[in-house]
Amino acid sequence: MKTVLGSSMFKAVFGFVFALGLISSASAQNVHFKRTPTFVDLGQQLQATISLAGLGNGDVIITLGASGSATTTCFSPGGNPAPGQNKVAVSSTISATVPDSQIKNGNVRVVLTTPVPQTPTPEEAGCPNDNWTVQLNDVSFSTATVTVVQGGVTVLTRTFTLEQ
Repeated sequence: MKTVLGSSMFKAVFGFVFALGLISSASAQNVHFKRTPTFVDLGQQLQATISLAGLGNGDVIITLGASGSATTTCFSPGGNPAPGQNKVAVSSTISATVPDSQIKNGNVRVVLTTPVPQTPTPEEAGCPNDNWTVQLNDVSFSTATVTVVQGGVTVLTRTFTLEQ
């Protein structure tokens, strides 16, 4: 009787381990860029075209984070413009979820555009005082980070240095 119970227990454990193996084989195996992402500076936003391969089954979350420095214009209470005196560090992030149904043979291509970063404060921009207002003119992006998550696991992260 113990042998039958032991045999049944063995089969149950073996079946469970086998099922786990099937699940893990359906997840991402070797996620990589099909080609280096392209980045386009749109002034205050960064646009990236990202092509991935090696994805498994399941939705994918792709995040683009960009950082750089902004130029600004300060406006006096009377409306007179003056260039901001400081280069202001800014960052912006966007994420997109790609449903499993849009992943074809482990491949997907997405285009992500970061939102316009938050306008710096008068103090951050180097305006004479807080009575002045600030306009964000341009962002010179210096880095972009692409992060890919599938099945709750980060399967790829890479930071790119952007040409100025």
